[in-house]
Amino acid sequence: MSSSATSSYPPSWYAASTPLLPLQPALQGSAEADVCILGAGYTGLSAALELAEAGYRVVVLEAARIGWGASGRNGGQVIAGYSCGEAALESLIGFDDARRLFDYSREGVHWLRQRIERHRIDCHWRDGHASTPIKPRQVSEWQAAARHMSERYQYPVQWWSREQLRGQLASDRYLGALYDPHSGHLHPLAYVLGLARACLAAGVVIHEQSAVTRVDRGAQPIMHTRAGQVRCQSGILAGNALLRGIAPELESRIMPVGTYIAATEVLGAERASALIGNDMAVADTNWALDYFRLSQDHRLLFGGRASYSTLPPPSLRATMTRRMRRVFPQLADVRMDYLWGGLIDISRNRAPHFGRLGDNLYFAQGFSGHGVAATGMAGRFIAEAIRGQSERLDAFARIGHASFPGGRALRTPLLVAAMAWYKLRDALW
Repeated sequence: MSSSATSSYPPSWYAASTPLLPLQPALQGSAEADVCILGAGYTGLSAALELAEAGYRVVVLEAARIGWGASGRNGGQVIAGYSCGEAALESLIGFDDARRLFDYSREGVHWLRQRIERHRIDCHWRDGHASTPIKPRQVSEWQAAARHMSERYQYPVQWWSREQLRGQLASDRYLGALYDPHSGHLHPLAYVLGLARACLAAGVVIHEQSAVTRVDRGAQPIMHTRAGQVRCQSGILAGNALLRGIAPELESRIMPVGTYIAATEVLGAERASALIGNDMAVADTNWALDYFRLSQDHRLLFGGRASYSTLPPPSLRATMTRRMRRVFPQLADVRMDYLWGGLIDISRNRAPHFGRLGDNLYFAQGFSGHGVAATGMAGRFIAEAIRGQSERLDAFARIGHASFPGGRALRTPLLVAAMAWYKLRDALW
């Protein structure tokens, strides 16, 4: 990736609507640190902040700009739990461990909100998230999920009938909602830049435009860039979908998937609040889902249309406009001012993949589109492990993770074929 390609952010409403940090200097020559972190996104910066505040010397190496990957481009929906869902997690590790990991995710949302308050990060936090079924079979599934979460997890979600939902959401597309008052949404790029400002204030050294080209493992790992290297006592790999060629045993267990978001023109306060009266975030329950929320300046931010080939879909703007109008026909006259995308990392079972390689090289990946809160949780748990308390990080090692079939050459075509089946299932029943 050339310097010119990484010195600015991809065009998006996020980049246009928040103050950016000055470019941090690229790594030149050799340096030493207690901890060196690959990736200046939520995971890497959360770990960096925890460690710096505990007195560690921390260096972060970022290939492009702070939050340039999924941390600065995602849908901004902050949700407790994991993408695989509680039932799947129970089948993988049993109820007791699944409950433990879910409780950790609740803490992750709490910690995120604490960081926002403590570091005065202006990222437009709003309370509330609704998961909205479209098909009758999904209604039964999500009503059962609401009971399960309330009775077995003591998590206070609410089942809303179609009429209750219609009182807050001006769309006839959905048959009800699983409403979570403790989850919410925020401005993703503003949040990651706020984390970076807190890191810099705590003494973290961040080098942008400093892509790691290889990592020498051992008693003192060394992260190499084209122009320098950092020797450390512990390393953290937080590149997620953009971690290429550094650790093949990790790369084979995730798949990069493209996801896309559009921002409408400014609707005005009255028209925007008429769409979503309580300003919650919304996501439907299809496999190929739509998700949306309002922005601080009264736009609709509408996401969806994932690409499992990582290539932008043809006629993307027209497709996104059509999907938005299917949810909100009353926006037939509204144009889209911004349209952008990026890569997220999915694991084969959609469960998080956290752990370590050897004794002192840590990683977190596999957030599978459900990572705004879980990434910060992962960063904290890795920091705890480096400080000698690894119990919470090690709890995730009980989740088994298989490689995607087909190797580097065939895994993307195989995933595209599999996703076509799930989309067909969404459409037919």
